[in-house]
Amino acid sequence: MRLNVTSEIGKLKTVLVHLPGREIDLMVPPMMAQLLFDDILYGQVAREEHRRFQQLIRFIANDVIDIEDLLAEVLQDEDAKESIVRDLAKRNRLRRPLVARLLDEPADKLAETLIGGILREQEASGDLPKFDLFPVPNLFFSRDPQIVIGSGMVISSMATQARRRESLLSKYVFEHHPSFRDEKMFFVDFMAAEPERPMPRNIPTLEGGDVLVLSRDIILIGVTERTNRAGVQELAKALKAAGSGVKTMIVVEMPKQRSFMHLDTVFTFTSRHECLIYPPVILPGGSQAAKVTSIDLTRRSLTPKQEKSLLGALRKLGFDMEPIYCGGQRSLDQQREQWTDGANAFTLAPGVILMYERNVRTTEELASHGYNIIYEDDLLLGRVEMETWTDKKYALLIPGHELSRARGGPRCMTMPLEREDI
Repeated sequence: MRLNVTSEIGKLKTVLVHLPGREIDLMVPPMMAQLLFDDILYGQVAREEHRRFQQLIRFIANDVIDIEDLLAEVLQDEDAKESIVRDLAKRNRLRRPLVARLLDEPADKLAETLIGGILREQEASGDLPKFDLFPVPNLFFSRDPQIVIGSGMVISSMATQARRRESLLSKYVFEHHPSFRDEKMFFVDFMAAEPERPMPRNIPTLEGGDVLVLSRDIILIGVTERTNRAGVQELAKALKAAGSGVKTMIVVEMPKQRSFMHLDTVFTFTSRHECLIYPPVILPGGSQAAKVTSIDLTRRSLTPKQEKSLLGALRKLGFDMEPIYCGGQRSLDQQREQWTDGANAFTLAPGVILMYERNVRTTEELASHGYNIIYEDDLLLGRVEMETWTDKKYALLIPGHELSRARGGPRCMTMPLEREDI
């Protein structure tokens, strides 16, 4: 398998996902805040929605790969298995009997355990569940634990303890899987030595939802509640030192609010000349307008330069993007639909995007910009087809009623490993 991501819109070839497993079925209401959820998901329906989501992706992509399957393949190698279990045990201070138990599990069961956790028997009715190994229910948001830029990868430094094992699992897969194993592959591995628990203090943080690849030499990165300035600086230094080919970083500093947890919750690219935006944050003069700077990685000093706006900075670099408003023209609808990931489009090919159907005003706005609207069932049942050999634009709508309750959209649930160059 090959890593190659030089844009957000090149035709998708290979993408990493994760079907939500039993890890989302172990949550009780007192655990929601700790595990970053606003609600309890109905696992059976969430999984069916995700399977159908994957089916839509396969209309364009060659390969849709579950990271759990890759992890199971890695764990079939006994040396890799021993190395991974002992590393995880050291980082989590696991006791010897538990380590022995993990080492005895077959590869596929161990992969499930490292994601789903180990629940202790509850002693009394109503007790809060206790775990020998915590589950990682956010793993189906595959965008965040790792970031592919060009032909290299960044292992993320997650901002919350609940998600740090996600980056560890990605590290294990991409270090040990024969399809990817290459010591030169990583631009930076933020999890090289850090513990999973307890959470280190004052560390650089960086999550994949804050990184957008505009071209081979330009990336966008958000400073948000999940990615801090130190993470941006570390990434800038690593990309420069590695000769990554990235010459410019556009840094978008946003209000630190849960509704704007990542840059891709307010801004995504949909075609060569269009982007989906949440106006109050992205437009200059907006009520919550982001502060935008740029960093020239070809210079000795990585000093940020002030920009007037994100769209203005893109225009200066030769990308004159037409904004499409998440939620349409009314502020009320913009706020409602941004909350339900109306700006979080996942682009399968230039002008072919995946969205949640619940964002009705955003869909109407896309239609007014020439996007043909196709509902999931119509495509899966063959009632309509996409003319992918033409320049027609499409917005494919998935119901995602359970998936959307987890506070992440189609882009959040995918990490492209390979796209065609454009």
